[in-house]
Amino acid sequence: MTLHLRVVAQSVVGLVRKNNQDSGYASPQLLVVADGMGGAAAGDLASAVAIGVIKDLDTPELLAPEQPAPDEPAAATVPAEPVEIETSQEVEQTIIVPLGEQTAEQPATLVQGAVGRNPLLGRLETAIGEANERIADQVAADYTLEGMGTTVTGAIFDGNQLALAHIGDSRAYLLRDGLLEQLSHDHSWVQSLVDDGKITPEEAAYHPHRSLLLKVLNGQPANDPDLTSVPLQAGDRVLFCSDGLSGMVDDHEIAALMAVPDLDQAVTELVEAALAGGGIDNITVVLAEAVAGPAPVENGATENGATETALILGAAAEREIPAAPRRTHFEEGALGVPGAGQDDDLDPGRRSAGPATAARTAVDPQTDDESRYAPRAPAKRRGLRTLLIGLAVLLVTAAGLGAGYAWTRTQYFVGADNTQVAIFQGLPDGIPGLSLSQVYEVQDLPVASLPPYYQAQVISGIEVADLDAARATVEQLKREAARCARPPLSPTPGPTGSPKPIPTPNGSTGSTSPSPTVIGPRVPSASPTSPTPSETTSTPATPQDC
Repeated sequence: MTLHLRVVAQSVVGLVRKNNQDSGYASPQLLVVADGMGGAAAGDLASAVAIGVIKDLDTPELLAPEQPAPDEPAAATVPAEPVEIETSQEVEQTIIVPLGEQTAEQPATLVQGAVGRNPLLGRLETAIGEANERIADQVAADYTLEGMGTTVTGAIFDGNQLALAHIGDSRAYLLRDGLLEQLSHDHSWVQSLVDDGKITPEEAAYHPHRSLLLKVLNGQPANDPDLTSVPLQAGDRVLFCSDGLSGMVDDHEIAALMAVPDLDQAVTELVEAALAGGGIDNITVVLAEAVAGPAPVENGATENGATETALILGAAAEREIPAAPRRTHFEEGALGVPGAGQDDDLDPGRRSAGPATAARTAVDPQTDDESRYAPRAPAKRRGLRTLLIGLAVLLVTAAGLGAGYAWTRTQYFVGADNTQVAIFQGLPDGIPGLSLSQVYEVQDLPVASLPPYYQAQVISGIEVADLDAARATVEQLKREAARCARPPLSPTPGPTGSPKPIPTPNGSTGSTSPSPTVIGPRVPSASPTSPTPSETTSTPATPQDC
């Protein structure tokens, strides 16, 4: 049975960020979310470039069968029904969240992606590779953009199944018969800890380094996406989102909101839930429902307000992409991107060695062989040369360390200075014996006045893009403190005239003043001095708790 998709999408900045670094694209046959990163290095540009390339797939010819090249054998010469093509390798996803009283796991069956088995996967993978090349072009044209990157989670729908590609920590979910299934697998360091059994998924949700990614599109090679084919049924709902949603709202609530009958209302409530959860990141949501029959064409819309036309979201709709020339072969080698100047069979060390490597590999092979095997004079002053090389290495290392330290002076985060919220210059994590941060501004905001969730965030250090973003974060924290403000307790003199002990939030008593209970990770030893969190283990606080 042929299906079509109803699609609703929305992208918002959130409550803390200055601009939207998310981008998205949604149509009945192409769904994509890209979450840019890089702060001052233009994460919004990276995501806009990626969507700008991938959306060009969305043409009437996208689902047409690929035609063989003139020098390729015709399709008729291939056996009609080879066993290896008819037999699909099937795998089961394990991240399944039952709703209500349902307890039996009923995983949806996925057909493992293989480019030769589904040509749409090949087209999507090629487009993602092209997007990576265009990001590299931007960096080559403006080296201040070095460090920008983006996630990409997207799919092509052919009327029966999704050809899904994924890189980064944006997510794709499938809701079928009341069961939510995560179709993508986060390429993050915290997820690798979960995979190794070192932490639980619940602990991962509050880990201070949950934003550290292992794979993104950043103009560098060897960032291949995961590829999977997902058969759909009538009534299925598919969600693509940035971590502004999945990082703020747990899977059970996401499943319940995806099931809201009206698609527009479902998307609105998903975004509102992420904002209520803190709204500390950009939020992009693309929700689609599989409906039996071909797509209607009247008026470009269907019931529930779902559109049948394309939607461009976030930075991709707002950010102007500067013109950047395509790199030459030499520049490709210099950036570590395989090109004509580098042999793909070279070992990885040489492939990323830089301009000198590219120049060497561009030498004519015959000339290179002659010089390689030509007689050479015996080496002289070998000891002196070794000493000079050693000194050069030390100088380069010292220069690198100096540049690295200077870079930390351009970074800011919000943390705790004794009992007060403060803006720090540098990095929250230090090196044993060496602090990489210093207090920049102490705020008139006690850490103890914050809700427990935000106390934990401040103590672990809230990384921001720049000084303006740090001040905006402080203003948000002040609003949260005001929301949870309580009248102070007045100590009553006892029989001896001394003040009574005041109960602390963790249930113990103190002599004069309360000590806040902080639920969350402890501050590393090299971080600025901060209040000592309670040792009490309990369910992690939510942003709404006071």
